[in-house]
Amino acid sequence: MSFSIFTDASALPARWDLIAEPNVLLSRQYLAVLQNAAPANMDCHFIGLYKNNNLCGIAIAQYINLSNINIFGEKKKSFSIKDYLVKRFSSHILVVGNNTITGQNAFLFSNDITQNEALDLLQDSIKSLKNQYRKRCINIDLVVIKDFDKQYLSGIKESSVTGFHDFSTQPNMIFSVKENWKNMANYIDELNTKYRTQYNRARKKAEGIEKRLLSASEIKLYNQRINELYLTVAKNASFNTFYLPENHFEVFKQQLGEDFLFNGYFIDDQLVGFSTLIKNEQKFEAYFLGYDAAVQKEKMLYLNILYDFIES
Repeated sequence: MSFSIFTDASALPARWDLIAEPNVLLSRQYLAVLQNAAPANMDCHFIGLYKNNNLCGIAIAQYINLSNINIFGEKKKSFSIKDYLVKRFSSHILVVGNNTITGQNAFLFSNDITQNEALDLLQDSIKSLKNQYRKRCINIDLVVIKDFDKQYLSGIKESSVTGFHDFSTQPNMIFSVKENWKNMANYIDELNTKYRTQYNRARKKAEGIEKRLLSASEIKLYNQRINELYLTVAKNASFNTFYLPENHFEVFKQQLGEDFLFNGYFIDDQLVGFSTLIKNEQKFEAYFLGYDAAVQKEKMLYLNILYDFIES
């Protein structure tokens, strides 16, 4: 058994997409997004796991350099011991998985290899990556394998993987659509009075906003404004490990086409917000959004975007 580590998505073997089929976020098309439009402080590696010279498993790993990132928000300008300690002792992180999105997107294995065999190879590949960075005078401070639900995590604990400790952060928010919800009205009918009133109030506030589904060329046209709206949200987050480059959403749309939905929100032809969704088999993955802070306050734009996610 063996493994190979790639940095070029176009060099990945054709069989890669056969294994990635259940998850578009491990497909070669998506990995090309990470290759060509990753955050500046992130290096992406694509790992192939082989048994009898056949590709039997695929994985993604990301090196993240936190030394020049305002981890705990742009608003905080004063000295923070928490910020100092993270940067002093945990600046160089190797993530097995995808740090830009939540969910079980770290790896997939075919039936031709056991989970223990695949995880053994994955551990070997982690050691290899750490050695590669050590040769560049970069010592990896922390290795993280993310994200797993309880059922999958229990399987990993019973495997040969050693030296790791599990921890929980903010849970992944999952919205399940009931079979009897054929349209938005069915959903609204099941809300109690408080939330139905909130829905009607938010929709009333949003009058005058036009939502448009944008193409790759349109996204390119608005790249600078999109980046401003994205940073309005990102820089107010309580915790950040990266910032997306300006061309990220344009490249995403070019690579995934109809599987990537970019909705722009306009007032008098001025872009005031956006939302993104990734179509992944039978579900939608909510991705990044952005908005003008003044419009958000006046028009309840964030809440309206969430309602639009449900309607999608």
